[in-house]
Amino acid sequence: MTGRAVVTGIGVVAPSGVGLDAHWKTVLAGENRVRRITLFDPDRYPTTLAGEVADFDQLRYADNRLAVQTDRWTHLGFAGTLLALADAGLPEQADDPYRYAVTLASSSGGNLFGQRELQRLWSQPTRTVGAYQSIAWFYAASVGQVSIRHQFKGPCGVLATEAAGGLDSLAHARRTVRRGTPVVIAGGTECALSPYALVCQLRTGLLSSSPEPGRAYLPFDAAATGYVPGEGGAVFVVEDLGHALDRGAPRIYGELAGWAATHDGTHTGPDGGGDAGQYARAIRLALAEAGVPPGRVGAVFPDALGVPRYDRTEAAALRSVFGPHTPPVSTQKPLTGRAHQGGSALDVATALLSLRHRMVPPSAAPERVADGCELSFARRSGSLDSGVALVAARGFDGFNSALVLRDLEDAAGPTGPETEEKEGDRDG
Repeated sequence: MTGRAVVTGIGVVAPSGVGLDAHWKTVLAGENRVRRITLFDPDRYPTTLAGEVADFDQLRYADNRLAVQTDRWTHLGFAGTLLALADAGLPEQADDPYRYAVTLASSSGGNLFGQRELQRLWSQPTRTVGAYQSIAWFYAASVGQVSIRHQFKGPCGVLATEAAGGLDSLAHARRTVRRGTPVVIAGGTECALSPYALVCQLRTGLLSSSPEPGRAYLPFDAAATGYVPGEGGAVFVVEDLGHALDRGAPRIYGELAGWAATHDGTHTGPDGGGDAGQYARAIRLALAEAGVPPGRVGAVFPDALGVPRYDRTEAAALRSVFGPHTPPVSTQKPLTGRAHQGGSALDVATALLSLRHRMVPPSAAPERVADGCELSFARRSGSLDSGVALVAARGFDGFNSALVLRDLEDAAGPTGPETEEKEGDRDG
């Protein structure tokens, strides 16, 4: 055990595609996957668009017995976990259960399952709910179900810091590795797409009501009007470096080199905007922990809320850390919608692919930079000038997190041979 936590497997289940290759192709092409909501009829609501995982068949990843006990959010987690384990070359069932752990992020729980059962409670003569309501909606359901299904009995936990949770779960996985558990499942998925989940988001005043998929979600843009909800995310195998090398892991995407979190102590809502100072402090602390000066960062993947006042404070935070000439800034959330903790986890997947391919993908926004949002946006694909990437995220009601990713060549030279990959090997 080295105490160095690296990512050896990634499972993407998102509007951009199921599997790493599908996601990466969508990102490079800048293909917008935001569409009219199909999981329910959105006509009565001002927001009718979302990023959904198209044609997702949960029975490919869980048998019918398990599928009926769990919510779509957990189904997406099952899929991401299976894809990540396969990508890492690890078995679906643990050989030694106590050497594997699960630490996923969560926000809203099992919305579709809960919506169905509550409607059944209040609209039918029986006035009952199904036996699985008490566990399917629970915010820790995905962690518990993944742990049980794969028999991963190490120290498990759930992180609930909204969009920051995707980064916080990876930080907790790193801490778990350093404490002696060699393999941890981390990241997160989300499906906050039910009528009551949409209404909860509408109450913040931050959702876009634009009916045009290509114009609805434009962070840092002069025409920004809010965010579009999304589902899905990414799940990772986080592993001790020595353990990964000893077992001959097929690939190592990068090291979790530094992380930090701060809190604004402010409410997210129509009058908010976030605290640029605390957000910048989280970024500085993460870089300091990684031993990386700002000038070594090759790309930044921001929170990109798409609400003008929040975009301005994020841009101000990045300029305060990096100066007026920031590293290339790239966001793909306009292509997929904002999936809360799943969205920041998906940003980590994109950042790790950028390190692997030594390429900064084009930013899906802005088209016309808003005043106060001046950053060095990646207008097209370009080479990544270093083996370091920064992912930043903000959770509702004041959570700020920053994660520094570094490839091993940047840190300490080559780590050994990697197996040759064929295109599509890791597609779901």
